[in-house]
Amino acid sequence: MTNPTNHTQKKIAVITMARNDDFFLSRWIKYYGEQFGRENLYIYLDGTDQNIPENAGPAHVKKLSHVEMSRADGDKYRIGLINTLAHKLLKTYDIVIGCDCDEFLVVDPDTQKTLAEYLSDLDINISVSGLGLDVGQNTNTEKTLDINKPILAQREYALLSTRYTKPVVKTTPAHWGSGFHSISGHNFHIDKNLYLLHFGAVDMQMLLNKAKSRGPDWVNHLRRRGNGTINAVSTLPVRDEKWMRYARIIQTFARPIYAFDKPGMFGLRRVVKIPSRFQKSRI
Repeated sequence: MTNPTNHTQKKIAVITMARNDDFFLSRWIKYYGEQFGRENLYIYLDGTDQNIPENAGPAHVKKLSHVEMSRADGDKYRIGLINTLAHKLLKTYDIVIGCDCDEFLVVDPDTQKTLAEYLSDLDINISVSGLGLDVGQNTNTEKTLDINKPILAQREYALLSTRYTKPVVKTTPAHWGSGFHSISGHNFHIDKNLYLLHFGAVDMQMLLNKAKSRGPDWVNHLRRRGNGTINAVSTLPVRDEKWMRYARIIQTFARPIYAFDKPGMFGLRRVVKIPSRFQKSRI
């Protein structure tokens, strides 16, 4: 899949859309800005009341009026905006990455390449996916997140997740489905060295704080039911790194009967220890 003779770095843009998510958005800017240059970041802020992160610098930030919608309608609205922007950017960029602000595309440090170098050397046919790793807090062993320290220095476990094996990288104006979960009319390829780390469940206290802003019913529900990812990494057996390879193979061939354009895992729930070398990403 890689081409070792190609050393020309391609022009790469990254898009996200965020609302009331300063913690992750500032880290998203830092991470992708270091990978590709902040001048190649494109950010929609959902609401004119939103603050532009202090570290945005030359990133392209646009505030939009917030419109109350159902979750499904909101997802369609957001991905429509992002697809339109991506198609425009692909006239001047070789590659466009689209993801939520709590999602980080990481190349395995064993490749000894930066993400920009790796993607530039990759022969991408329409799109490429990283293996989804849903990072969660093991409440038995891991403390509340210190927001001043790198996340991966504090979190060791992830649920292998088909939900986050997303085709976030594309080279043609094909349409992303809602949430970047699919490319309309096309299959997907999971690269052997790419991983999409999702941090939405990285800290239970953070989830409780968000629930409080939505009302007591949300807090009670979270306290009663917990969070699926946090529950999984706190209770399921921890598998070694080979399960990341197994999951990639399974997801390459398995498809849920309700969505043939998305990966499946036959209902298997496997928790893995995140390789310590991934801390080199400084997320």
